[in-house]
Formats: sequence, structure tokens, C-alpha cells
Amino acid sequence: MDVLGKVALVTGASSGIGAAVAEALAGAGAQVLVHGRDEARAAEVGRRSGGRVLLGDLAEPGAADALAGEALAARGGIDLLVAAAGVGWSGPAVAMSERTLERMVAVNLLAPMRLARLLVPGMVRRGSGHLVFVGSVAGATGVAGEAVYAATKAGLDAFAESLRLELSGSGVTVSVVVPAAVRSPFFDGRGRPYDRRLPRPVEPETVADAILDAIRRGRSQVWVPRWVRAASVVRALAPTTFQRLSARFGEPVRIRAANDHEADPAGGPEGSAGP
Repeated sequence: MDVLGKVALVTGASSGIGAAVAEALAGAGAQVLVHGRDEARAAEVGRRSGGRVLLGDLAEPGAADALAGEALAARGGIDLLVAAAGVGWSGPAVAMSERTLERMVAVNLLAPMRLARLLVPGMVRRGSGHLVFVGSVAGATGVAGEAVYAATKAGLDAFAESLRLELSGSGVTVSVVVPAAVRSPFFDGRGRPYDRRLPRPVEPETVADAILDAIRRGRSQVWVPRWVRAASVVRALAPTTFQRLSARFGEPVRIRAANDHEADPAGGPEGSAGP
């Protein structure tokens, strides 16, 4: 898809990957709708991109439906959806509060699904459109201490693959961009900084460039960096070997008694993706 003149809704565009994508699309000539939860940061991205700002917390009931309605009312039709909003949390799955679990599922998985459900029909009627879902290598491999986050990203990948099959021949295409570690506020929000040696964090602009390339070329899946795809291949072809390597080189997560955990945060900033 040529993005020149197209209307693009970017979720989580107040920081991280989302902000970089909004600016990249605007630079390529798209009309950008900048969604974010932080009013000041979203306004700044809107100023830099020349885009219209739509505020909302996608964890709230009905927020995704409301966002779709506002976006359609603002521009009359959406040609491109980039679902970049995401929140994370680090620690043993049993230590996660119910509130945090529900927030992660709502923002990372349910919101993109609901937005697609509401925006795709218009794209199909026009015979043209593109959806980009920002996934994560965690969704393809699993990561200790990221069980719920990984599950939401795995679900998003399965949804995108199924939707792609349903939309075959309609003129609407679907991409999943799978970054590893990205230098963004995501790791501040999840409660633990990124401290692995590999993969090294990339800049949000690198992921934004990959997303723009996927849109223009209609690519179904893009890994950033490309070499991290090898981990998913090893997992698929040699699961026992993969598990041994993960146990040896992954980060250990100790499960303590439930009353021995500190209260967990309710999720971090949207607009970024982690490992």
C-alpha cells in the first residue's frame, strides 16, 4: 500500500514504537490519527506529525469501540490501522494481580481485535486497507517472567494469521511486526529494566521503518532484527533443545509464596513493545 494521502490510526502513539510510527507515516504523506493515554505526550507527537490526537485508555471497558467511532467520525474512513499500544509486567505469573492481568489482556489483545472488527468492514467495502499488529518475540518463544505478556502476543499473532486468511482476495492485507527488545519506556513500566546481553535493544525508529516497509510491500511478517526469527524456528523444529537452551541462558524467575510478593504495578505506558 502506498501510504501517501491514506488515513492511518496508530494506537499507543504517545511514546515508543507508536510515536515513531506516527511520525514515519506522516513523513511519508499519510494523514495520522494519534492515539494515546498521556495527553501531553500525545499532543507533542501530534504536533510533530501534524496528526489529530485521540485520547483514551484501551484498558477501560468500551474504550476500543469509542476510539474506532471517533476515528471514523474524524476522517470518514480508516485506510490503515497500526496497533502499537502495549503494556507489560515482569515477574512470576502467580504474583500478578488480577487487575494487571486483565489490563494486559485488554490492551495487548482485546483492543486490537475490537478495533479490527470495527474498522475492517469499511476497508473491505472500499477494496483496500492494511492492518499492522505489533507482536513480540516473546509471543513466539515464551519468556520466563513474561507469561501473560507472551500469551497476549501469541494470541495476537494467531488472530492476525486467521484474519489474513479470512481477508484473502478482499484487497485488505495484514502484517505482524515482531520486535525483540526496543529502547522505549516499556521496560520502565513493566517494573524491571532490560538487562540481557542479547538481543540488544533497537531504536523505535528502526521498528517504525520495518512497519512502513511491511505496509508498502504487503509483507505478512517482519522480525526486528531479522536474526531473532531463528529462536522461533529452533523452538518449532527442536523443542527439547530449545527448552534446554532457554533454561540455561534465560532469566530465572523464582516463585515465592503468594504472601511474599510485593504488590505489582497496574501496567506501564502504552505505545511500546518489549521482548
